[in-house]
Amino acid sequence: QVQLVESGGGLVQAGGSLRLSCAVSGRIFSINGMGWYRQAPGKQRELVAAITSSGSTNYADSVKGRFTISSGDARNTVVYLQMNSLKPEDTSVYYCNAYVYTAYSSSRDYWGQGTQVTVSS
Repeated sequence: QVQLVESGGGLVQAGGSLRLSCAVSGRIFSINGMGWYRQAPGKQRELVAAITSSGSTNYADSVKGRFTISSGDARNTVVYLQMNSLKPEDTSVYYCNAYVYTAYSSSRDYWGQGTQVTVSS
């Protein structure tokens, strides 16, 4: 089984910073890419930032220049999301996602349990 465990959420004032972490464990052959998504109440889940196994990154327009996604190790089993200049509209549950190969020809998306980020004005 594959597990994703997130940490680092919390309450912060507008303009502040938080760093989210996500660790992938279990039966991992390789990880093709990882990403952070968020979902606010009554809204659809949206991509915040993603990073491929080669290190290419992609960001939602709303977070460009404020958030940075990075990998914590060579196998991409750890990913971080550094969030600066936080705004109240960044308030959401943040989910970690990983596209994991558990064998050469077996792969799928896995999700973490989510971590709450609340930005007060």
